[in-house]
Amino acid sequence: MNGNTNKKIVVVGNGMVGYKFCEKLLAKAKNEQKFELTVFGEEPRAAYDRVHLSEYFAGKTAGELQMAPVSWYTENGIKLYLSDPVVDIDRQRKLVRSHHGIVVPYDYLVLATGSGAFVPAIAGVEKEGVFVYRTIEDLDLIKSHARKARRGAVLGGGLLGLEAAKALLDLGLDEAHVVEFAPRLMPRQIDEAGSGILQRQLESLGLQIHLAKSTQQITGADTIEGMQFADGTTLDVDMLVISAGIRPRDELAKVAGLDTHPRGGIVVDNFMQTSDPTIFAIGECALAHHMIYGLVAPGYEMADVVASRLTGEEKEFKPFDMSTKLKLIGTDVASFGEPFLEEPACRTIRYENKAKGIYKRINVTLDGKELLGGILVGEAEQYNMLLQTCRNKTILPPDPEDLILGSRGGEEAGGAGVTALPDEALICSCEAVTKAMICHEITENKNTSVDGIKKATKACTGCGGCTPLVKDLIQGLMKEQGLYLRNVICEHFDYTRQELLDMVKMNGFKTFSEVLSGLGKDDGCETCKPLVASLLASLWNENVLEKDRATIQDSNDRFLANIQKGGTYSVVPRIPGGEITPDKLIVIGEVAKKYGLYTKITGGQRIDLFGAHVSDLPIIWEELIAAGFESGHAYGKALRTVKSCVGSTWCRFGVQDAVSFAIEVEDRYKGLRSPHKLKSAVSGCIRECAEAQSKDFGIIATEKGWNLYVCGNGGSKPQHAQLLVTDVDKETCIRYIDRFLMFYIKTADPLTRTATWLNKMEGGIRYLKAVVVDDVLGIGEELEREMQTLVNVYKCEWKEVVDNPELKKRFTHFVNAPEQKDPSIRFDPMRGQIRAKEWV
Repeated sequence: MNGNTNKKIVVVGNGMVGYKFCEKLLAKAKNEQKFELTVFGEEPRAAYDRVHLSEYFAGKTAGELQMAPVSWYTENGIKLYLSDPVVDIDRQRKLVRSHHGIVVPYDYLVLATGSGAFVPAIAGVEKEGVFVYRTIEDLDLIKSHARKARRGAVLGGGLLGLEAAKALLDLGLDEAHVVEFAPRLMPRQIDEAGSGILQRQLESLGLQIHLAKSTQQITGADTIEGMQFADGTTLDVDMLVISAGIRPRDELAKVAGLDTHPRGGIVVDNFMQTSDPTIFAIGECALAHHMIYGLVAPGYEMADVVASRLTGEEKEFKPFDMSTKLKLIGTDVASFGEPFLEEPACRTIRYENKAKGIYKRINVTLDGKELLGGILVGEAEQYNMLLQTCRNKTILPPDPEDLILGSRGGEEAGGAGVTALPDEALICSCEAVTKAMICHEITENKNTSVDGIKKATKACTGCGGCTPLVKDLIQGLMKEQGLYLRNVICEHFDYTRQELLDMVKMNGFKTFSEVLSGLGKDDGCETCKPLVASLLASLWNENVLEKDRATIQDSNDRFLANIQKGGTYSVVPRIPGGEITPDKLIVIGEVAKKYGLYTKITGGQRIDLFGAHVSDLPIIWEELIAAGFESGHAYGKALRTVKSCVGSTWCRFGVQDAVSFAIEVEDRYKGLRSPHKLKSAVSGCIRECAEAQSKDFGIIATEKGWNLYVCGNGGSKPQHAQLLVTDVDKETCIRYIDRFLMFYIKTADPLTRTATWLNKMEGGIRYLKAVVVDDVLGIGEELEREMQTLVNVYKCEWKEVVDNPELKKRFTHFVNAPEQKDPSIRFDPMRGQIRAKEWV
C-alpha cells in the first residue's frame, strides 16, 4: 500500500482500540501521505479508558477517564460522529451509512466495534434492577439504583465480575455477593489453589462467594427480588450486575456479508484483513488466530498492524501473550506463560501461605533451565521479571524457587536483573515498547523519569502494569553510568521519601488528601498511601485512624492489631523492659480466659493473645487499659520492644540496672513510627543476655556507663549491630539515640531496616558516627527537639479508640450487624488452649 495519498479511512467504533488506531496512523503517516479520517462512535462520549472503568466509582470523572478530548480529533483533522453508529456497509460502492443517515465513502474501512456484555438467557433478566457492566452509562444506572438497594449480586466470577463486585462494595451495599457457574473464581487465569486463596481474601473484605451455581431464574414482579439456582437454593437480592463475559460485536459485519465465526467474531488474517481486502477488523470484534483477544494490549497491537499496513510498512499480528496482572479489591492476581501445565510435562514449584493470603506457582522445564509459566496471588512484585524471564527464555538460576521465594542464606537474589534482558525484550505490551527504545530515551535523550518515558514512548500509559519494570530499568541504567539516582516514590509523587517528608513538614500537611493535592497527582496507589501514612505518623504522632488516615493504612494498622491465620487478630500489650507485676499477669490471664484467646510468651519479652474477633478488640483493649496496659504497636512500623536482662537488680554479674534503663527507653520511644519496625535491648553486662547487638539499637552496660550499638537485626539475614559510642551516661546515651532514630526516620528509604540503611550509607558507620556523635552537619539539637516533640504528643492508640465511639464503630465484621461475629472462624483444641482451624 505504498504511496497511498488522500485516502479516505472510516473507523467504525470509538473505543480504546479505535482511538489507538487513529493515534498510530497519524504518527506513522509520512509527509506525502494524506488520510481523510472519519470516526463513528455509538456512545455519546469520545473514547475513554475502560481498563480503569471501576475508578469511576472511586471518584474519577468521565473527563479524567477520557483518552483524548473531542478537540484532539478536530485538531488532527478527524471527523468524529458520536451517538451515531454505522448501520450499513455498501461494499460495492464503498459507502457506510450511519443511524442518523450520514453517508461517507471509504477507501479502507476499519471495524473497531468491540464487544458487548454477554447476557445469559435467564428467565427474568429484563427486570428492573438488572444491569450489565460495560459503559459509563451502565455505571451511572448502577449508581442510581444502588441508592435504594441493600443487597447486590454479580453474576460472573471472572475478571470483569470481580471488578463489578468491587463496585458494589464501593457503593456501600449491606451485602455483596458473587455468583459463579464454575467451581472456582477466575477459572481462565488461576488454578484451584490460587482461586482458594483469592476467595478467602475477598471473603475477608465482606464479599460472599457462591460457586458452582447455575442461575435458572431471576425472581420478583417488575423489579428483581432474588435469584433461583438449579440446585434449588435461592438468594435474596434487590440488585444484580451481569458480568458473565463478552460477545464480539460482529452484527454489522454479518449484514455486510463478511466472514464471521459461528460462535462470534469477524474472521481476519495476519494483517487484520477481513474477507474483503479493503476492510479490516481490530480489537474484541476480530477473530485472529482462532481466538478473541479480550485484553487491551493485543487490541493496540492490531491497531498498529493496520496502521503500518496503510502507511506502507509490513507487519503481521502474531499470536499474543495473554499474560496479565491486576489488583482485585486490593489483592494482586497475575498469570503468565502457560500457567496450567502439569507434571510430567514440566516441573511445578508452589509456595502457599494461607495466613498471609499468598500463593505462588511456577512451571519450569524438566531440566530446570527455562520458565514456562506461573500464577501469583496476593503478592505479585516479581510478575514483571518473571514474565520477561518466561518470554525471553532466560536461563534460570540453579535454584529456580529463588524466583518466587527470594534469596536465602544471605546470598544475592537469583535471576538476572532488568538490565540483563535482551534489547528486543517487550517491556510494554500495550504500546509495543522494547527495552532498547526505553534505553535510548534514558541514555541518548536523558529521559530519567517515568513521566518522561511515558511522554516519549507511551510506555506505562495503557494498563500501567509495566511501570515498575520501567522504573527498575531507569534505576539500573543510571547506576551503571554512575549517575545520581533519585528514588522517587511512585508515579503519583515525584519525590524521594526524604524529600516528601521535608515537604510535608514544611507545609504542615496532616492528612493524605492535603499531601496528595499539594504535592502529588491523581488518586495515589498501594505504594504511596502506606508510605504517606508512615510519614504523617513519624512527623506528627497523631492517631493513625483519624481524619482520612485510616483508609491509607496497611491492613494491620487499620485495626491496630495483626491479622492472623483463620481471620482473627492478635493482641499484644506493651510490657516495657519485659517487667510485669503479678497483678498484671493475672489480668492478662483473665482476659485470655474470658475471650477464649491463645497465649504465648514472645521472643521480645511480651505476651501475645491470639484468636480475637475484630469486634472484640476494643473491649479487650478497654479491660487491658483499665489494668494499666497500653498498645504494644506489634502491628505497626514502630518501636516494638526493649528487651532487658535483670541487670544489677538481681544478677551477681550485672554492673548497671538494665531493667530500669530499658523501661525508661521503651517509655520514651513507644509509638514512634519509622520506615520499618524498631527493636531494642539493654544488657546489664558484657555477657549480653538481652542480645542487644542483634537490635536496631542496643545498649550494653560497662563499669563506666553504657555502650551504644546501632543497626543490627536478626531475622533471615542476621547482622551484628556496630559500636557507635562507649562509656556514656544514661542522659548522653538517650541524646544519641534521639539523634540516631530521627536521622534514620528522615533519610531511610521506605520499608528499610536500620541494618540495610547503614549498609547503603556512603561512609557507613564512620559517617553515621560523625553525624550523630560529632554533629558534623550541625543538626544534632534539631534532631533532639524533633524527637522530644513526638515524645510529648504520644497517646495510646488503643485508648483513643476505646474513648471514641465513632472509631469503635469501625471494629465490626458485618457493617449491617455489628454485634455478629464471623461465623466462618473455627478453632481446634491444642495443649489445653486453642489454635486456628486449618483452612481447606
